[in-house]
Amino acid sequence: MLYALATLFAFNLLGELLVRVTGLPLPGALVGTLTLLIGLLFYKRLPKPLEDTASVLLQNMMLLFIPVIAGVMLEFDHLRREWLPFVLACVGGAAITFAATALTFHFFLQRQRAKDEAATGSKQEAA
Repeated sequence: MLYALATLFAFNLLGELLVRVTGLPLPGALVGTLTLLIGLLFYKRLPKPLEDTASVLLQNMMLLFIPVIAGVMLEFDHLRREWLPFVLACVGGAAITFAATALTFHFFLQRQRAKDEAATGSKQEAA
């Protein structure tokens, strides 16, 4: 688990460095996550320690939001003055996330069905 956490932090650091060096207008954590994704695509499998560590982190994800929520509460006066853009960004972001998740799920479900049909068709031809 320690090596997997070190890997995650290393990719996060790599993302931060890439953003600073190139001046990309993206968060370093996002660039680090994308580089990790690209690395895993080239590796063509997910190492078991990384999968286990990611599973633990996902199970406890709400704990990771506590600093963000505390930061929002510190800026409560600012939010009171400009609540409409904040609410629109939250609702719009949630809608975009739901739509992207649904479309991705639909795409992979169709892809899996096509694979299953191809496998079933080849088995029937062999018989």
